[in-house]
Amino acid sequence: MRVYISVDMEGISGIATYDQVIRGGSGYPRAQLLMTAETNAAIEGAFDGGATEVLVNDSHGTMDNLLHEQLDPRARVIFGSPKAFCMAEGLTSDFDVALYVGYHAPAGSEGVLAHSFSGYFASFHVNGDVASEASVNAMFAATRGVPVGLVTGDDVICGIAQSTFPGVRTVQVKEARGVMAANSLSPQEARKRIRESSAAAVRGVGGTRLLPVPDRIHLEIGFQTPLAAELVEAVPGVIRTSNLSISRELDSTEDLLGMIATSYNLAGVAARTVYSLVNRT
Repeated sequence: MRVYISVDMEGISGIATYDQVIRGGSGYPRAQLLMTAETNAAIEGAFDGGATEVLVNDSHGTMDNLLHEQLDPRARVIFGSPKAFCMAEGLTSDFDVALYVGYHAPAGSEGVLAHSFSGYFASFHVNGDVASEASVNAMFAATRGVPVGLVTGDDVICGIAQSTFPGVRTVQVKEARGVMAANSLSPQEARKRIRESSAAAVRGVGGTRLLPVPDRIHLEIGFQTPLAAELVEAVPGVIRTSNLSISRELDSTEDLLGMIATSYNLAGVAARTVYSLVNRT
């Protein structure tokens, strides 16, 4: 039984502010500890449930957040960026189930630190629907024949997963009280529940089904600045739909992940250009 774990930071218990999730913030080192401990809970649960192999993908920000020397030594870790398939890097048809730990609500929702792949995106839709990182990564997993057995995070993303991921288990570790505010379980209690649910997800993988993959993929992204939309418009196949938004038709989930990465990198260039002028003295 091979288990794949993609772990983000915004949906970890005890985390709710930008100071915690951005490298350089005073709260970031503590957030690394919390993220690493919840990852361990998922790893331990996977092995409790019968896993013979576990691969962890560090999926937050620069993707080098986990404290490797503190991780369960039975697991292997993919880390660093850029990665071709981002939060789904390393996920192949050889795996039996995927677990999404520390995930968060999508852009435009009221969840804790809600966004979709980048804070530079003001809105993010796939086939007309608000799309989360969990849903995009679950579609990618489905093309590999791998179901999503567990999603952990705040009440918003857990509610989305329960309504759209067939047979998924969820662990709600906190309730959103604002963009940077949460009512959280203690980290110890969150880890206990994650370990138990991870084990149950691995044991019960036979009852988990694949997320449907659409025949067509229509991506729409709204940006914070017109410059970001202008830069992304230069990508072949992209249509500028407004001063702040673009759209593109895509043939596969691989192309979708590639377009997302291209868009947030170009949006980052635009943001740095604008901020350097704004902050000029």
